[in-house]
Amino acid sequence: MEIIRSKDGTPIAYWHSGRGAPLLLVHGTTSGHLMWTPVLAALERHFSVYAIDRRGHGHSGDADAYALEREGEDIAAVIDAIGGTVHVIGRSFGCICALEAALLTPHIDRLILYEPPLPLGRRDGSGAFDARLQALLDAGNPEEALMLFLRDIVEIPSQRIAAMEAMPTWPGWVAAAHTIPRELQSVYAFDPLRFRTLRTPTLLLLDGDIPPRRRTMAETLNAALPNSQIVVVPGQQHGAMRTTSDLFVQEVDKFFTAATAG
Repeated sequence: MEIIRSKDGTPIAYWHSGRGAPLLLVHGTTSGHLMWTPVLAALERHFSVYAIDRRGHGHSGDADAYALEREGEDIAAVIDAIGGTVHVIGRSFGCICALEAALLTPHIDRLILYEPPLPLGRRDGSGAFDARLQALLDAGNPEEALMLFLRDIVEIPSQRIAAMEAMPTWPGWVAAAHTIPRELQSVYAFDPLRFRTLRTPTLLLLDGDIPPRRRTMAETLNAALPNSQIVVVPGQQHGAMRTTSDLFVQEVDKFFTAATAG
């Protein structure tokens, strides 16, 4: 484990393994760097992999007040510390953090956004849901809060959630459940004009068996980014890294290898 200090002084932990072109992995809500375990060995064969714990997760520090902008600064700080140009993969909420970092550092070579949750903002009935979620956390039931989030917001089928409970990473997700409210309540006013000059080649990677609204989110983002494309991993439900890791790594290799082809 290594530590880099972000712009506001918050310590951000990351792990480095493998050899090859630098690749930074940015996890989503509640998870941590261990979420990449199913694909790590395959990625290490081609890349020098850096997997972070986002602020408030795992071994990274946190600040008294939360702001999404700090997340982008965290990622930019790690990228700039690595040196040279870096490939980046963001997953779910980590996509937004990676997007913000892309506006802060010129050192992102290529960017993969795996199921970006755009647009963020207040959801219909969100006040009632947020109250239920917070009540579970206040009552000392972070696992129930996590399951509520996975079921009602991420819309993961119950059988998939049951499989996730059996994974060794589940306790870490439960431990980070307190970060769910702040990420849900981060009103991200996605402005396409902010990204009109972002020429970073970007792959929007989607699982095939997802709610239509999530596909619409990716199409909205694809229309806004000057140099992006959508690729679908068939038959998956927000978990291709675990359920079909070979296909996931194949798409990653294909996109990042294109940076040096020809």
